[in-house]
Amino acid sequence: MAQRDLNSLEEILGHHFAERQLLVQALTHSSLAHEQAQESASLESPGTNQPPSADNEKLEFLGDAVLGLVAAESLFRKFPDLHEGEWTRLRASLVSRQHMAEVASAIGLGPYLRLGRGEERSGGRKKSALLANSLEAVLAAIYLDGGLGPVEDFVGRRMMAPYLAELRKALDAGVSLGDHKSALQEMLQARKAGAPKYALKAESGPDHRKRFLVEVRAALDGPQVVLARGIGTTKKKAEQEAARRAFDRLRKRAGLAEGSRP
Repeated sequence: MAQRDLNSLEEILGHHFAERQLLVQALTHSSLAHEQAQESASLESPGTNQPPSADNEKLEFLGDAVLGLVAAESLFRKFPDLHEGEWTRLRASLVSRQHMAEVASAIGLGPYLRLGRGEERSGGRKKSALLANSLEAVLAAIYLDGGLGPVEDFVGRRMMAPYLAELRKALDAGVSLGDHKSALQEMLQARKAGAPKYALKAESGPDHRKRFLVEVRAALDGPQVVLARGIGTTKKKAEQEAARRAFDRLRKRAGLAEGSRP
């Protein structure tokens, strides 16, 4: 990657690295590291005995933890009137894969990524999951290089300020945010209903592209009934989708009931 490219990314991030290799590692996808390792080990490729690049997977783990801390503290200070469940839902929305991918796309992170040839051909620079993971790794790199200060600055400017007002408005309006399972449980508790129960009903597809169907039930006014079903690429995602649908249906039903009163 050209020097000017890294310089321009540092301007976007608002942090100039003392240890530039941390940023390079944060931008390196495992596909490139894997390809370089294969080429280095190949007897048919003399001259490719350079050590493979370190990829960003370990940095993703740290970045997730750092982001969670920064987001939690910021919400704690900005919205002292909220309770723990509401903070949790706002934080879940801010650190979600979808939001991370949106921010990564907004700052133009894709062109800076270091990808293997296969990932490049398959459009990796625009893949939501890849963008979200890479942004987490970049946050970890900033933290390791400069501490929490520059991470807080970036998260505040790019990940929170443009979205917080709308998220708070949605929260106040009763819209399910981020952690839909928590939102559904809070709603059912408020109605003195039974806790939601999730059950896996079916799974399909090959191992690398599984799809799960989950059903959520609860006892509203008697025995347990099916509230909704959800499909996802993991059981957790399917549960979240089922909870989101159930939450929305119950909220709409409550709104209709209130609207029908004289």
